Amino acid sequence: MKRILCYGDSNTYGYDPHSYLGGRYPEDVRWTGLLKRAGWDVVNEGQNGREIPTRGWEIQAAVRIVERAAPLKVVTVMLGSNDLLQNPVFRAENVTERMERFLRNIVSKKSDTRILLIAPPPMRPGEWVYEDRLLTESARLSVCYRQLASTLGVDFADAGVWNVEAAFDGVHFSEAGHTAFAEGLREQL
Repeated sequence: MKRILCYGDSNTYGYDPHSYLGGRYPEDVRWTGLLKRAGWDVVNEGQNGREIPTRGWEIQAAVRIVERAAPLKVVTVMLGSNDLLQNPVFRAENVTERMERFLRNIVSKKSDTRILLIAPPPMRPGEWVYEDRLLTESARLSVCYRQLASTLGVDFADAGVWNVEAAFDGVHFSEAGHTAFAEGLREQL
């Protein structure tokens, strides 16, 4: 079986935006669960609210997560939305700088594992997304991340082209969004 570690935020965790206490969609709805049904041994390392790790101890904790899950065929990393949401002056370039520092640490430890950097689908207008900056900069992440992946020699996927439907908040995947994301990722893998 192919083993994959999915490192991300609430959309990797499978957060159900209709739940007020951090609940998840059922496993058979979450994209990680759909990937599992397609034959992958999935290690889901999604966490609600996660930003790109920037402090040394946060980065080392992530490296340990990857090391403990070995052997791995692929590590997917999809982060950046919370960085934009939590930092009102951030642009896509600021987020990409954070991602570069983080990924350089992961790549240096896992040269035998395929790293797939995924640009999250751009945010949509919704209850959490009411600033033009969020719409613009989340859409620009794919261009910045593509260049970063090329620089670092890691694989890249743009989830913005997978027709991932967002829920009412403009950030989290709907049930149909999880299905579309899983299909796009399976094709990419």
